[in-house]
Amino acid sequence: MSNTINQSRRNLFSRRKSNVIRPPWSKSDIEFTDICTRCDKCIQICETHILVKGDGGFPEVNFAQDECTFCKKCVEVCPEPLFGDTNETPWQIKAVINDTCLANSGIWCQTCKDNCDPRAINFTAAIGEAPKPHISLELCTGCGACVSPCPNQSIKIGP
Repeated sequence: MSNTINQSRRNLFSRRKSNVIRPPWSKSDIEFTDICTRCDKCIQICETHILVKGDGGFPEVNFAQDECTFCKKCVEVCPEPLFGDTNETPWQIKAVINDTCLANSGIWCQTCKDNCDPRAINFTAAIGEAPKPHISLELCTGCGACVSPCPNQSIKIGP
């Protein structure tokens, strides 16, 4: 019997989605999934209902319906040491606007700007064109307020 480990087979079971967004102030994804007991307390207490049961039953953020208000309730209710200091930046994710933005088709739309409380999204006017959006990475909190109102699903939140 061989004592070697088949790494390709092992990797099959240890793969995790790299685009998953965990609750704000969460530790790294590997630490998170090692410690989280999947008790659902954070999902139940989330005031905007953006925390959902993801792969393996672990909580994930889904901005399809609403935004994160950074209320800290998920941190406060969690019985496990899953979260960092809430005085720090909640996460390192930002909004990204893709090429399907209606402004790129000449359609005047500023829904994302209207929903952005930190005013991280601004539009640049150009003669004969619809204003084009620009995101200030310094101002963007990654809250996701711009995601669900976008009529073309042109905004994603990610690293």
